[in-house]
Amino acid sequence: MSQARLIALDWGSTRLRAFLLGASGEVLQTRQSDDGAATLKGAAQYAGALAALVGDWRADHPGIQLLACGMVGSQYGWREAPYVRCPADAVALSAQVLKLDECLSIIPGLVDDTAQPDVMRGEETQIVGALALHPELADDACLVLPGTHAKWARVEAGRVTGFATHMTGELFALLRQHSVLARLMPADGSSPPSPEAFLRGVDAAREGGGLAHQLFAVRTLGLFKQLAPEQLPDYLSGLLIGHEIASELNNATQRLALIGDPALCARYAQALARFDQPAPLLLDNTAPAGLWRLAQSMSLI
Repeated sequence: MSQARLIALDWGSTRLRAFLLGASGEVLQTRQSDDGAATLKGAAQYAGALAALVGDWRADHPGIQLLACGMVGSQYGWREAPYVRCPADAVALSAQVLKLDECLSIIPGLVDDTAQPDVMRGEETQIVGALALHPELADDACLVLPGTHAKWARVEAGRVTGFATHMTGELFALLRQHSVLARLMPADGSSPPSPEAFLRGVDAAREGGGLAHQLFAVRTLGLFKQLAPEQLPDYLSGLLIGHEIASELNNATQRLALIGDPALCARYAQALARFDQPAPLLLDNTAPAGLWRLAQSMSLI
């Protein structure tokens, strides 16, 4: 692996992912651990987690640069990398990178403070990667990153001009596990998937109505045996994702791309089709490509 040029780190709240990148940005090796930023406290713990995962890579490639994105740069992370205001592109992010030492740097997050403040950390790097892999998105696109806190980012002329966060994934987990809605659902969380129930939830959101009112139907549809207990989680998921999409489509007249876990992106694509949207571009984890592009912008490689 003498051609290794960069150690790219996608360091989120729950997981640390490391990618050893070659001379053209290709992924040579991938590793991950459960040492996410939410599990660590203090510089010593961060340094220890990093050494445990990629210490041998660093030993094999003395002086190799490391570039990290994600919650590692939050106020609760290793050290805070201040936010960059929208509109912003790879050059703007690179200009405000936080250097921890001569070999390790952290990418800042983005803030959109045009209305209520909204922030992202890690997703900005995935967006940079998506634009590097698909330059046709740079002129005018809406990039959607589903997850615990889903992001809808507007891109124009290669810059993120604004974005909105939806706590869809976290709401689903809280309602699925800790609300009155959970009482009729299987307790072990191992229900077989029900595409029909998911789309029924999406359709309910598409037809309109207050989310707080429609959520109670997750309970009543179960009480009156219109949905089986194992179908209720998918109905809840469809309802939440449907409301997220309904609230954003007025702002998303551009081409749509979905970035992230393939199964979750496929679910969003199904829901978008229910709203008569054309098939979006589906992209997996673009963080390695984004970190490579940012390293190029910083002249690290």
